Amino acid sequence: MPLRDTSADHAATDRTFQVDLRGLVDLLSHHLYSSPRVYLRELLQNAVDALTARHAVEPHGDFGIRLYADGKVVRVEDDGVGLTEADVHTFLATIGRSSKRAMGVPPAEPIRGWGRIAEQRADFIGQFGIGLLSCFLVADEIHVLSRSARTPDAPAVEWRGRGDGSYTVRTLPASDRPRPGTTVTLTPRSDAGEWTRPQQVHALARHFGSLLRHPVTFDDGSGGAAAPVNPEPAPWARSFPTPGARSRALAAYGEEVFGFTPLDTIELDLPAVGLKGIACVLPEAVPAGRRHGHRVHVKGMLLSEQAEEILPEWAFFVRCVVDAESLRPTASRESLYEDATLAAVRDALAERLREWIARAAASDPDLLGRFLQTHHLAVKSLAVHDDEILRMLLPWLPFETTDGHTTLDEFARTHRTVLVTSSVEEFRQVAAIASAAGLGVVNGGYTYDRELVHRMPEIRPEVSVADLDPATLTAHLDPVDRETELAAAPYLAQARDALAVFDCDVALRTFQPASAPALLVDSREARHERTRSRLAREQEGGLWGDILGALRQEAPRAQLILNQLNPLVRTAVAIDEPELARTSAEALYGQAVMLSRRPLRPAESSLINRSFLDLLAHALRKDS
Repeated sequence: MPLRDTSADHAATDRTFQVDLRGLVDLLSHHLYSSPRVYLRELLQNAVDALTARHAVEPHGDFGIRLYADGKVVRVEDDGVGLTEADVHTFLATIGRSSKRAMGVPPAEPIRGWGRIAEQRADFIGQFGIGLLSCFLVADEIHVLSRSARTPDAPAVEWRGRGDGSYTVRTLPASDRPRPGTTVTLTPRSDAGEWTRPQQVHALARHFGSLLRHPVTFDDGSGGAAAPVNPEPAPWARSFPTPGARSRALAAYGEEVFGFTPLDTIELDLPAVGLKGIACVLPEAVPAGRRHGHRVHVKGMLLSEQAEEILPEWAFFVRCVVDAESLRPTASRESLYEDATLAAVRDALAERLREWIARAAASDPDLLGRFLQTHHLAVKSLAVHDDEILRMLLPWLPFETTDGHTTLDEFARTHRTVLVTSSVEEFRQVAAIASAAGLGVVNGGYTYDRELVHRMPEIRPEVSVADLDPATLTAHLDPVDRETELAAAPYLAQARDALAVFDCDVALRTFQPASAPALLVDSREARHERTRSRLAREQEGGLWGDILGALRQEAPRAQLILNQLNPLVRTAVAIDEPELARTSAEALYGQAVMLSRRPLRPAESSLINRSFLDLLAHALRKDS
């Protein structure tokens, strides 16, 4: 049977969404805005945008913003473009409708290439049309009195919005608002006193609006003169008699904002996006990868104090304060929207930091030295990925070597072959012996160091770099004569038997310094391979054993190299008591392990304790 068309019987009906304003305010307070304090930022922002629109009508007018808070009300008054009755219904009573969009302001779209950025630049801070709702975080009613500058003959308009979603509008005689502009008045709730006390309102105004381009004043109702909120422009926007005076002013501003005296300040200027500001070089080192928040203003209004995304990860040695025209805020206006513009800004600021390092390297070696002494790890992380910085600064970077802490450039002057360890532990095992043998060894166990040392030939082609392995080191240790070797053979056999449980061979050599009785040559990779082989033997026959067996290689053994030049070793190899020989070998092994500073295994801890007690008991018996 054919289906009957029922569209005429059940015609669709268009309906409008019903908005629960209380629920929306709760959503804003718990999920969009970080704190109720943003209500003042939103009021300031709306006032600034109104002044911007007024200047489009009257370019040469002298307009400003006035704040008032006496503990009973909070009032924000501006000389902006104002609203007509129709504007009030359109913009104040429709959630999400932005007057800036309605007036033809283009939204900030992702921008490809610097050429279009200036063309896309918007004049207004707000773009989302929800800012006024933030006032409901501290008050149950918003009172707005406005008069339009575009329509001078229009009457003043009063709008009262309430937290339950209702509002009223009425027109008033022009005498109730003699001049164009808007006044927003809030009567705070009792639970909002923390954010609406006069001192707090003044502090919030300075916090958010210290760099605003329009004059802002604050009156606490005490009858005194109104205090300026932004008495002078940012230091980078002012003129100074000398470059030194400018540098000192920038440093003083950085100290005021961040609470530390910068090692240096780097002036930032990106005209294509209208960005100006400074980067303050931290006076103390910070852990690698720890990113600091940066202070970002958009058109003078503070957007965020924790904007990590403005700089690349490697730039953790600076903190920035910038003011930009074309960066796009998120809906909460507390962070930056990740788009092509922000990516281009991040790359450009990174280039400014590189240029500063290059200038210091070329013209201020004292500053460069202080910077590298403090932030060498940051520079190393940059040099790994940046060939230009690598070529410029690698010879200047400090490394731990067998010649002490020195630069690679200085180290390479005395060592044409540079050996590098793979771990801090290996360096500590061999440092004293290698130094005495004339080997040039760099500790490659720290972050980035091994990779950077291996790139040294790119900068100094006459230098060769190789990993240090046990064979390289032992090849530089002198063998003992055959007669001494034969005389020590019984002791060496006892020692090998005692240390077999640790997969450790024993050899006799001569090396400097003579004060070192023994050298333990063992790598982390070798220990891992021995552990894998042992597990394979224990799991033989099972699936896990088959897997480990397939991976099995010839397990490299550790080597305990005894120093024939050391008096204690010469005495030990002459011992003819088997138990005492084993105990002395165990004690020499334990001492060598402790000198390597690697974590002790339980069996090694037990061996060290036991050998010490056995030697003590032997000494006491001998004395008695």
